[in-house]
Amino acid sequence: MTGLAQFEIVEGDGGSALVLTGPYLVSTIGSIDDDLRGMDGGVATIDLSGVSEIDTVGAWLACTLATEHDAEITGASSRAQRLLDAISGLGGEEKLGAPRLPFWSRVPDAMGEKIFNARSGIIGVISFLGALLISAGSLIRNPRRFRTVALFRQMELVGVSALPIIGLMSFLIGIVIAQQGAVQLAQFGAETLTINLVGRITLRELGVLMTAIMVAGRSGSAFAAEIGTMKLTEEIDAMRTIGISPMEALVIPRILAAVLMMPLLGFYASCMAIIGGAVIGDTMLGIPFWTFLSRIQEVVPTYDLWVGLVKAPVFGLIVALAGCYNGMQVKGNSEEVGKRTTLSVVAAIFAVIVLDAFFAVFFTEIGWA
Repeated sequence: MTGLAQFEIVEGDGGSALVLTGPYLVSTIGSIDDDLRGMDGGVATIDLSGVSEIDTVGAWLACTLATEHDAEITGASSRAQRLLDAISGLGGEEKLGAPRLPFWSRVPDAMGEKIFNARSGIIGVISFLGALLISAGSLIRNPRRFRTVALFRQMELVGVSALPIIGLMSFLIGIVIAQQGAVQLAQFGAETLTINLVGRITLRELGVLMTAIMVAGRSGSAFAAEIGTMKLTEEIDAMRTIGISPMEALVIPRILAAVLMMPLLGFYASCMAIIGGAVIGDTMLGIPFWTFLSRIQEVVPTYDLWVGLVKAPVFGLIVALAGCYNGMQVKGNSEEVGKRTTLSVVAAIFAVIVLDAFFAVFFTEIGWA
């Protein structure tokens, strides 16, 4: 039957020969591929003299059969021979891989490359801050352009929507601090100092710090993903085309929302942590719930509250900047969105912890210890 790839096995003095006839193209060999691969016994030669046409797939099939049966290919035309020469030696069983440098050379090279690449990241952040300040100045001169609706929408997403998870997290942290603190203080007969421990550590440090970490994972990542997706789908380019500044429409409302809501969330988290400590005090230490709360006002200095409230907007600024900056850096493909989202969370949490350490030293130096 003309137009179809066919084969037959011919017995000869030199052994069996597999004779291929007809066109061996990607469109014709599908019907005989299983039969060729399921042949019983071996063949000594593969004869291509009867092949009228052949392409890369046909040549690859002939080479595969020759390798499996340890057979010699004969009767190939000049075109077929060129394809066979190009495909021979490309077996899929061989493991390919780039040479791997030794550990003592690979690690310093990688670290050096990351440090060198950090230069472009620092320049990018400084440029982003400059563009942000210019946009903020432009909005101050033209307040009618400020997007109040967008600001309140972001305040709802950053603040109000986060109340349940932050409240639960802080409540549980307060329970853990009170329980573990009471166990250790009991060795010295000072269980009542659990009130001091819970009040000071939550209002001064953990309340706002854990809130910043939660906001970074929740809202900072959302900022990066939203802006990154808009960048990828060219929505930001379209905004520039019609005369809308992405910094004014997207970045500034998000940054303001984080800065304004972080003090409220931090204070709310501290209150929930204290309530969690009061629950443990009532159930484990014999300290009545309301007595625990009233003692907080006596044993916790007022400046501990101010320390937390001063740090909160700075942490909110860092989290929002990390999210918006990494969102604006997305380019290429959708994988970049996930990469930049992850990077924004990591960078924000790292920066918040480092700044918290600086704040701790600073407030200690000025006597707010």
